[in-house]
Amino acid sequence: MERDIYEEDHEAFRDLVKDFVKRHVTGEAIEKWDADGEVDRATMRAAGESGLIGLSVPEEFGGAGMLQDYRFRAIVNEEVIAAGAGSLAGAFGIQDDLAVPYLVHMGTQAQKEKWLPRMATGEVIGALAMTEPGAGSDLRGIKTTAKKVDGGYLVNGAKTFISSGATADLVVTFVKTGEGNRPDAFSLVLIEDGMEGFEHGKKLKKMGFHGHDTAELSFTDVFVPEENLIGGAEGKGFIQLMMNLPLERLSIGVAGAAAAQAALDWTVAYTKDREAFGERIIDFQNSRFAIADMATTVDALWAYIDRALLAYKEGKLSAEEAAKVKFWATEREWEVLDAGVQLHGGYGYITEYPIARAFLDARVHRIYGGTNEIMREIVGRQIAGKR
Repeated sequence: MERDIYEEDHEAFRDLVKDFVKRHVTGEAIEKWDADGEVDRATMRAAGESGLIGLSVPEEFGGAGMLQDYRFRAIVNEEVIAAGAGSLAGAFGIQDDLAVPYLVHMGTQAQKEKWLPRMATGEVIGALAMTEPGAGSDLRGIKTTAKKVDGGYLVNGAKTFISSGATADLVVTFVKTGEGNRPDAFSLVLIEDGMEGFEHGKKLKKMGFHGHDTAELSFTDVFVPEENLIGGAEGKGFIQLMMNLPLERLSIGVAGAAAAQAALDWTVAYTKDREAFGERIIDFQNSRFAIADMATTVDALWAYIDRALLAYKEGKLSAEEAAKVKFWATEREWEVLDAGVQLHGGYGYITEYPIARAFLDARVHRIYGGTNEIMREIVGRQIAGKR
């Protein structure tokens, strides 16, 4: 089913993305990212120079100024994931969907001037640190504290499962600045690489996304100046996180749809080329039925995602709708990838093939950004009229 969500300027941007992918997203590059456990800084800077990151950064700070039109970011996901580079898509997503928005939408003028130009070029890599060893989806359970002292805060605690955590120059960090677990007990602070007492921990060994670093972070009496408080306002951190969660969850849904589309395309190509018992794999009825299911699921998924993209552009994507997008898209992604791996036979289990890597990458989509069980709880509570 043909999609009609993109306009002429979007398709022109797609050509730019395709050119970047052709030049930088090679098999050799993907293997290097996987071996190193991170995307190299040269690639991030090249993405900045090509205009693939910093899309929501206002033009006055060197960005593209696409504040609400996530369709441009969706195109980046589609093309990069189609090239089999899920780790690179993940690195771009952390920069543009998790770190940058807090500065664009909530940062002070001084914070924007200091960080956004270099984040748009890829010179500064950002990360968002929420999860802790004892607090995942339950954000109010965090233990990392920021104690007010003269001129700023002393931060103590630890974070885990932080995407881009090993390479980040700037970490938007969720901390407790008050007592109890009321929303006004939490704040967001900017912690900079090199601050005394701030340590990037080891890169965590993961099931998938091998080419995108995930790490533990620790803070021991890290002095954070008052001007590094996001928005210059204490006690607003929980509300600030809630404001950005629809975008984060939309981004995961879009990535899931892009991976499902890629899986379908790879599977069709493979089954047309591969033979068994003297026939192409696609000529067996079972294969055609499975591919028909995959194709129909992908069409329905894009129809839903496209509605969500337009709702976000119009400022109408609620937290509950974003939760629906996140869990439904990633569940469908998993179904399509699983079917695609099966139709690849033994080769679907070999990570030399992009569908195997995408399958491993996809597993975390149902976990991060809030587990799909939490997403269902959000939707169910809203339907039930519970707060």
